[in-house]
Amino acid sequence: MEKTTFDAIVIGSGISGGWAAKELCEKGLKTLVLERGRPITHIKDYPTAMMNPWDFKHRGMMPKNFSDTNPILSRCYGTAEDTEHFFVKDNDHPYVQEKPFDWIRGYQVGGKSITWGRACQRWSEYDFTSPAKNGYGIEWPIGYEDIAPWYSHVEKFVGVCGNKDGLEAMPDGEFLPPFEMNCVESHMKETISKHFPDRHFVHARWAHITEQKEIHRQQGRGPCLNRNLCMRGCPYGGYFSSVASTLPWADKTGYLTIRPFSVVHSILYDEKTGKATGVKIIDANTKEELIYNARIIFVNASALNTNLILLNSKSNRFPNGLGNDNGLLGKYICFHIYRAHAGGNIDGFEDKYIYGKNPTDCIMANFRNLHQQEMDFVGGYTVFAGAIRARTESVPENEAQLGADFKHKLSEPGLWRIYMYIQGETIPKITNQVYLSNDKKDEWGIPLLVTDIGYDENDDKMVADFLEQSRLMLEKIGCRDIYSGDNHQAPGLDIHEMGGVRMGKDPKDSLLNGHNQLHACKNVFVTDGACMTSTGNQSPSILYMALTARAANFAVEQVKNGKL
Repeated sequence: MEKTTFDAIVIGSGISGGWAAKELCEKGLKTLVLERGRPITHIKDYPTAMMNPWDFKHRGMMPKNFSDTNPILSRCYGTAEDTEHFFVKDNDHPYVQEKPFDWIRGYQVGGKSITWGRACQRWSEYDFTSPAKNGYGIEWPIGYEDIAPWYSHVEKFVGVCGNKDGLEAMPDGEFLPPFEMNCVESHMKETISKHFPDRHFVHARWAHITEQKEIHRQQGRGPCLNRNLCMRGCPYGGYFSSVASTLPWADKTGYLTIRPFSVVHSILYDEKTGKATGVKIIDANTKEELIYNARIIFVNASALNTNLILLNSKSNRFPNGLGNDNGLLGKYICFHIYRAHAGGNIDGFEDKYIYGKNPTDCIMANFRNLHQQEMDFVGGYTVFAGAIRARTESVPENEAQLGADFKHKLSEPGLWRIYMYIQGETIPKITNQVYLSNDKKDEWGIPLLVTDIGYDENDDKMVADFLEQSRLMLEKIGCRDIYSGDNHQAPGLDIHEMGGVRMGKDPKDSLLNGHNQLHACKNVFVTDGACMTSTGNQSPSILYMALTARAANFAVEQVKNGKL
């Protein structure tokens, strides 16, 4: 008979779920990881990892019939012929859009950790304190000093490259050597520093192994080879994913069980003990209902699915969803602004080219509203930027497209181009919410999620500031043919959805305490994006990992002390 009782259950196997499994198994807890998608084994299940462009039927592009049947997924920057098998097709798990929202998902062991962007900046103290200080959010129950040692714990294991720049807006960490800036990026750094002394253009921090340490050897992971084919899955383990790192590490303990094809229906609650007892799942293939029991439960299904599961976990005690005494479950959903971009061409540097295919960008740390509220919008934004050189000169249409002259022109490198794009903070608002449909269900009988999430005036003002400032910086750098724009894409394509089960000090306005426990059900922990009290302007994934490691170690301590 299949074992059904464990010390801990982790719902989801992605970035945060993998870390929960690692920490819990390392501490001796027999842990079940539930994944609604298919199994994935590192290296074996990366079918396109070593393919050449000419090996693909459409040279990497998606055909029109795919776009027609998957209008949401087709808008995702990561969807291509070499990666589409790691993303959920539109019809495979529908949802209801009250407002346009592009929900991008990856249902397989490893989740979206296989296809994530890999940026790993630490939050600063400003990211934690500004929302409450400037009146656009509630107070976080923790600060930078609480999470800093857990950042270090995670960074050493993951392998994060970067440079120690001493920036208060983007704290230093445990870094491996960064990828070198190319000649134009070095020029950008020098020029921006000269003309904008308060702005710092630096190496970004990325989850790539640039110098293999013993801890990476023990994981069986090698250094990044600068292929920039990360979203296919890296057979060398050069970037961090849960299938290459945390899940195999947990498995080595002998305490890990992974059950794929397990669609979580709800978390079960015992009114006598005041605790959750287990998880009800539906087998994705057979539609059989099964129950698994555990002393503690970590919910890491990815932010919106975590909200869905908790909303659907109803009982006499919690008729509106597990832990939802204040009615705020599913409220205050937020995200990052990615919709604005800028760039231009730059002359010179014709005798220089690029080495390899650098899988990272450079970054400009937030320079808005740091010490005080100074703009007509609240929050701040990070700028990702860099320079690339086109592989070949473009040949005008009126010139010959055949012959020796054409061939020689194609062998000459093209122009240097500079690009910038925004990652902006958004305001957590009660009107940005998700909830369960009253009449529509998925194929497993679970209510569909309704997304009611949109931009506001603050977002528009922040975008306008970025467009103005990016143009000014590009001009000082020496660009010509400068362009900038706001594509007005719907929320969701940032793939940084957060909130709905936010942390806080007061059960009246939050769902989780400072250890990521549900205020009203202490043996249930939420440590993925759903737990976020605000968005900050830094990339959030490494914060999820650090919060998860911190909460898992606390949970183990509570179990061993007999408190859970």
